[in-house]
Order: sequence, then structure tokens, then C-alpha cells
Amino acid sequence: MMTEYRLTGLSCAHCSEKLEREIRNLDHGSEAKIFYNTSKLILPDKVPLTAVEKILKTENVAIVNSDSSQSEDEHAHSHEHGNDKKLLIQLGISTVLFLAAFILGDKIPWGASFAIYFVAAGLSGYQTFFKGLKNLFRLKFTIDTLMTVALIGAFAIGDYKEGTVVAILFGLNEYLEGFGMRQARKSMSELLKVAPKTANILVNGEVSQIPISKLQLKDVVLIRAGEKVPSDATVIEGASSFNEAAITGESMPVEKQIGDALFGGSINNEGTIKAEISALYEDSSLAKILHLVEEAQETKTPTELFIDKFARYYTPAIMLFAVMIAFLPPLLFGADFSKWLYEGLAVLIIGCPCALILSSPVAIVSGITRSAKNGVLIKGGVFLEQLGKIKQIAFDKTGTLTSGKPVVAEMIKYNDHFMDIAARMESDSLHPIASAITQKAKSDGVKIGKMDSMETIAGKGLVGSLAGVSYFMGNESQIPDGAWDERARSDVQSLKQAGYTVVVTASESQILGMFGIRDALRPESRELISDLHQIGVTNTIMLTGDHVKTAEKVASEIGMDTYYADLLPEQKLDQIQKIQSETGKVMMVGDGINDSPALATADLGIAMGKGTDSAIEVADVVLMQDHLLKLPITIRIAKKVRKIIGFNIAFALGLKILALLLTLPGLLTLWMAIMADMGATIIVTLLSLTILIRTKEEKIL
Repeated sequence: MMTEYRLTGLSCAHCSEKLEREIRNLDHGSEAKIFYNTSKLILPDKVPLTAVEKILKTENVAIVNSDSSQSEDEHAHSHEHGNDKKLLIQLGISTVLFLAAFILGDKIPWGASFAIYFVAAGLSGYQTFFKGLKNLFRLKFTIDTLMTVALIGAFAIGDYKEGTVVAILFGLNEYLEGFGMRQARKSMSELLKVAPKTANILVNGEVSQIPISKLQLKDVVLIRAGEKVPSDATVIEGASSFNEAAITGESMPVEKQIGDALFGGSINNEGTIKAEISALYEDSSLAKILHLVEEAQETKTPTELFIDKFARYYTPAIMLFAVMIAFLPPLLFGADFSKWLYEGLAVLIIGCPCALILSSPVAIVSGITRSAKNGVLIKGGVFLEQLGKIKQIAFDKTGTLTSGKPVVAEMIKYNDHFMDIAARMESDSLHPIASAITQKAKSDGVKIGKMDSMETIAGKGLVGSLAGVSYFMGNESQIPDGAWDERARSDVQSLKQAGYTVVVTASESQILGMFGIRDALRPESRELISDLHQIGVTNTIMLTGDHVKTAEKVASEIGMDTYYADLLPEQKLDQIQKIQSETGKVMMVGDGINDSPALATADLGIAMGKGTDSAIEVADVVLMQDHLLKLPITIRIAKKVRKIIGFNIAFALGLKILALLLTLPGLLTLWMAIMADMGATIIVTLLSLTILIRTKEEKIL
């Protein structure tokens, strides 16, 4: 069995990896896992907690007391806020002491000056110093080891001023290094706050408040205006509008009445309603989303895995380079030992891999969190990274590019009574095509009456009578031969060639008119394809089971690059594999149900599904709200994440290489080293945090 613990004080990705390795070395601890991005520890139950706490304490990390009356997030936040405040006070005092010693200079005795510098350096750097000293004796070369050697060296050669500045700036650097992840976690915790905590349960007419963990299936709950829906439920009494932004990203209220489904976490805007619980909270859409978003932040991308591997070899290499810089010039060329030892210490400082390690995780967490706020669930950093690279996107047609509901697209009228008769004949039918025709009649202002008698002919259509005249409606085979003329037959063929389903209305002697019916295109489909082309998608592909003429018309209307028609669900899978083998990686967008095989086979599967279980389970990315324009926005975010990570890595390494080159002519100072290291960390962090800024379009879409 495994138990999950919240951690506080975890501000360094490098340190979290070190702690994880040490915990895994404990008896039964081989499966222990520390999640840096979400400050969590997963621990096998047999591992002694006291031993784990002892290891965590070496990095000032603690397990949050889950028995506290505060929520875990609040408790963790109060601890971290306290630690941050303490560190900033220490840095403030150190800075004042340093400035005092610097200004007084020769006016005070050497001993007093040294003591002030020493206290100032100690206040800022004692934690780093003791951790580094311990690591040095164990021959573990971490960031703390590098800084400890640099501090000892600076004071040993009499550079008290610079040694103190190194300690103060490294303390500030430690604070800033954690700042990015704290901000990203804060944004994530804002997302998690949408989770309801209590429910108003109705039992025998009495209302009582219980924790959501106590809710059972079929329980009836009361949801007043302004309250959150405790878990997925169905309205059984009342009507209201609900804010579903937390789940679907939909900014507009959604009307709900008896029989409609409610998402847990959505907010009741108006009247009081009663609802029956349809899923335990842990099985609700919201719980799954929040869990998946938290998990997503911990999946390592190929870039992050490369950085981790690189950092493992990089730190010892920097130590070796520093030793060579410090000792080779004096030994081989008789150069000044003090000067080159100083240069070696500067190399140790510039060699800290803080900015490099931070270059990816803050950006990944920010990208996933921002997308989640938009109602787009990305299941891992690896999928976010892929999303930014994709050049080919395949779309299922029905239910994805189209709404899945038929509409009247063309109408040919030969007789003034055509719409009146058609509306009367379809008025009592529940068939989707009948709904499309009656909707068209209403929009044209036709008053819908009744036929004297009606009969349904299975597979063909309808037969009815009005004022003693027989009327027929349906496909061509339903219409009497005597009603046809050349013009009508020609028009039927034209509508068919255009890809429409044709519905004809006739009396025994003449054709009254005909409808061209098709699946309604989503209003945003054309804009979607245009946006995708603008952001660098080179091949948009439509897959459909419809016949070629229908596919051709739809593809032409919305600007698709390629289309494949007459495909069965299993043939969609074959087509995806064919595209992969011929033109490379492809992303598939579908409804998450009948497209499951193709979604799973594509390099990246994106499901549309209003949070349905099948959509969440099958795809790598889920558009929780059925709005296609969320897709280009998400791809833009993914591209921004990739660009920022690329810049961060190049900037962090470039600055270090430039500084290291300055050591060859002996121009690198401790001041320059620490400013370059801190500057890289600040810029990498702030750039990554810009990803969290949502555009106006995202907030209103």
C-alpha cells in the first residue's frame, strides 16, 4: 500500500531528486516518489515515517500535518509563507550588515570588519554551508557543495566582501528559484479551489450539511443560488442556470432543467434546485480532471529528461574544470596562485545548474494549468510538448466538424402549399430529419397544422391525407411514379451530387417540392481550419463514413486540405496508420467514443466530449467544452511553452559558457559569476511565468 503526503518547503527540483534517492535507499522505500511540481510524496506504508522526516529535514522540507484543522493546501501555504518571510528577513539583515561594513571600511578595526562580514555571510548562507559541508565529506557534488567550496575559498584568500556578496546573492537566488514554482503551484491551487467541500443532503424533508466524501449514489441534495454542485448529479426538481467554467471552460451560463446532468464543481446562478447524485465525488468529472491535471504536471518531457541527465554529468565536470582553472596556471606557468584560485571559485559559482534545471518545469506546469483554466485537459507535459510540434491534424467529421444534427441546407419549391404540407406531415415525428424540417418551417413563419390522417412506411417515409387528398413524403421510392416530371428528377440528382440526403413531398399527381438535408456544420469549423493554417499546421485531414460527394462539399466549404470518405470506424484506424507511414506524425480529433481506435493510434489523440468518461480515458488531450476554437488556442500555448523552454536552455547555457570563457584571460569575478547565475535564474523563471497570462479571447471564448 502507498500513502500520499503533502510537503512544504520543497523549493528546489535538484534537491527533490536527491531526497527521493535517499528515501528510496531506506528499507521498503524503492517505490517512493517525490513530485516536485505538486509538492507531494508517495510513500510505501512499510517505510518508517521518522526516518523519512529526518531525510526531508536536511533540505528544510516537512510533511504537512494532515490532522490540522486547516486544509492541507492552506497549511502548506502558511509554512512556505513563513519560511519565505524568515529567509527574506535574514537576507535583509545580511544586506544591512554588509553595507555598514562596506561604508565604514578602514574606520573600524580589521577584526570588527571581518566579524561583520562573517555574520552577514553566515546569516544568508549557513543552511547552504552546512548542507554543502556534509555533501563534501560524502563526496556528493551538488549545488550546495559548489557554493560551500566557493564561500570557504573566498574567505580563505581574504575576499570577505565578495564572499559575503556571494552568500547574500545565493540566498536571494534560492528564494527566486522557488518563486517560479510557488507561483505556478499557487495558480494550480486556485484551480483546485473549485472542488466543493460540503453538500446539503435532503433526508425525510430535513436538510443537513455533510462532507462530500460521505455522499452516496442516489442521495438527493439541495443546491441553492451561489452554491457549488457537490458531485455529478441529475436535476429532479427546479430549473436554473449554472456556471460550468471550472469544468468545461464555457464562460456563458448553461441552462439546466429536470432531467439534465450537472457537473460537480459548477455553480448554481439562480433558483434553488434538487438533484440526485449520479457519481461519488472521487468518480465525478471534476475529481478526475483535477487528479489528471495534477498527474500531468509530473510527467517528464523528453527535454526535461535530457536536462536531468545532462545535469548529472555537468556538476562533476564543472568541479573538475574549476580545479584545473585554480591549479594548472600556477603549476604549469608559475602564475599567481591567489588570482587563479579566485578564478576557480568564480567557476564554481557560475557552474550552478539552477537556471538550467528550472528552464522546463515551471513552463510545463504553467502551460498545463493555463490550458486547464481554458477547459482543455492535457494529460502530461510530454503531450504538451508534442502539441507544439504537430503539423498534421485529422478530424472525424460527424460530431466534431459538424454538430451531428441534420438541417435543411437546400429547398426547391414547385407548389405554394409545399411547406404547409411538409410541416404538417412531419409535425408529430421524433425523427431528427423531421425536426430539421419543422425547424425550417418555423423559421420561415409557417404555421404548423395537422393532417387528417398519417401513416409511417418503414424505411421509406410517410403517407397522409388532408381534405380528401393523399400526400407522400420521403425518399424517391416513396413517391408515386405519376408525380414525377423531368425537372424534378433532374433536381433530385443535382441535390444528391451535392452530397445531400433528399426528402421529397408530393401528391399523387405532382411533386410539391424537395429538401436537401445534411449534417449541420459547426459555425466555427471554417474559422478553425483557417486558424490552424495560420499557426503552422500544413495538412488538415477529414475522415468520414459519408459518401464522397458529401465529404467533398464539406471539405471545400471549410477549407480542409485532404479528405477520406466511405470509412468504417476500423478503416479510420487504417487511414491514420497510412498517413503516419507516408507523411509522418499526425494528431487525431474525434468525439472520444466511436473514434477510440483511431484516437489511440494517432501520435496525439484529442477528444471532444463535455467531460464524458470515454473522452477523458481515451485521449491525450480533452476539450471539455465542445468548442473547436479551443484547439488553436491550446496549440499556441504549447508552441509558446516550447519556444520559452528552448530560449531558457540556450540562455542559461549561453550565459554560463560566456562567463566560463572569461576565466581563460582571468577576467571573471565572483560578482560577475553570481550576477550571471542569479540573472539567468530570474529571467528563466519570469519568462516561464508569462505563460500563465491568459488572453482576452481565452477568457470570453
